Amino acid sequence: MSREEHLAKSIASKMDRALALEMIMDEYGTMIKRLIYSYVKDWEIASDLTQEVFLTVYEKLETFHQRSSFKTWIFSIAINKSKDYLKSWHHRNLIINEKVFFFKKDTAKNPEAQLLQLDKQNELLKGVWSLPVKYREVLLLHYYQDFSFHEISTTLNIPLSTVKTRLYRAQEKMRKLLSMENRGELYG
Repeated sequence: MSREEHLAKSIASKMDRALALEMIMDEYGTMIKRLIYSYVKDWEIASDLTQEVFLTVYEKLETFHQRSSFKTWIFSIAINKSKDYLKSWHHRNLIINEKVFFFKKDTAKNPEAQLLQLDKQNELLKGVWSLPVKYREVLLLHYYQDFSFHEISTTLNIPLSTVKTRLYRAQEKMRKLLSMENRGELYG
């Protein structure tokens, strides 16, 4: 009898849930954490989400009806948790804080040049924030999170062609905004 079959029988026989969870964590913990990391690209967040996955498994253990393998069931929970995290406000805010507000100190530049660079970054950020959400999210996911078109499509649950169209339109809107700003038409 395989470990998965033994695990499924143990769950079916309503064994102690804590013992079942311990077995599940031993069997799938590393695989789940690696799977989640492949989505979120951060080990600390992957650890937190892995704990959430096992908490969900613990809470819903009796709802597993063996229509699929236990591994498929737990992996689908992990994938859904990862996607929910990627769609969350917290994650999007984190992306913005890390990528947009990051001001790399360049010792080769004088303070005036650094200030001008920061000013350009702030103007770019204002432009991004002025975009409608549907354009802003594809722009941020593509340029600041380095998501492929397919990853954006999967994350936002929209067709691939919609991702491409939204990104193109976001780029056009940003070009117009930056062009207006350079001509002094935007903020005064």
